[in-house]
Amino acid sequence: MRVKVDVEADRPSLAWDDVHGPARAVVYGLLEEHDPVLARSLHDDGWRGHPLKPVGVTSPQFKGAPRKRGVYTTSPDGSVWFGSPVPEIAAALVAALAVRTEIVWGAARLRVRGFTVEVGTPAAVEGLVELETATPVVLRREGRELLPDDEHYVERLQHNLSHKADVLELPAPRGLRVLGAGPRRMFSVRGAPRVGATVRVGMEADPRFVDAVRSWGLGLDTVQGFGWIR
Repeated sequence: MRVKVDVEADRPSLAWDDVHGPARAVVYGLLEEHDPVLARSLHDDGWRGHPLKPVGVTSPQFKGAPRKRGVYTTSPDGSVWFGSPVPEIAAALVAALAVRTEIVWGAARLRVRGFTVEVGTPAAVEGLVELETATPVVLRREGRELLPDDEHYVERLQHNLSHKADVLELPAPRGLRVLGAGPRRMFSVRGAPRVGATVRVGMEADPRFVDAVRSWGLGLDTVQGFGWIR
């Protein structure tokens, strides 16, 4: 399940540290408001014996934001997407967001103008699918963050997707390949750099897994706003 929250920022731009930096705290804050036990368990232990946290979010995205070199500008037409393939987690997010009039995102306040729940509908047949991300995908190998052109990128992304499939008890995708990539992007999250790029990938996958990963994201740090699928 995915939730689109329409927002308007109280300032013309976000500090770069505030693009992805507050995401994790915002997600756990919402979960804690509705289900403190779930929030604590997910934060401390992951999901049912797996260290992964099956939840995703975007950084705030603003349509029509004016282009200004080196500045993350905002506009009145903003949105933040939240999601989880686990109904219990998704329901807690929806319940918490339903009573919000604003989201405090770092130094910014995002006024909530409305929200839409998107319940995915699995495709009728299994087959080749293409997915494109709206935010950079973060992957690591031996402590180094990888970009789509790097050796081992597909291997690590396949590993990440297979691990997610294990968590959800679904078949892992096959035949993964990168079809396109955006430019290198670097963000600071709680004082540490995160390097990645948006990607368009193709793979053969069970439609239930495709639906699930659309509510979770590709790669690492999805709870920090990375790897969200358009």
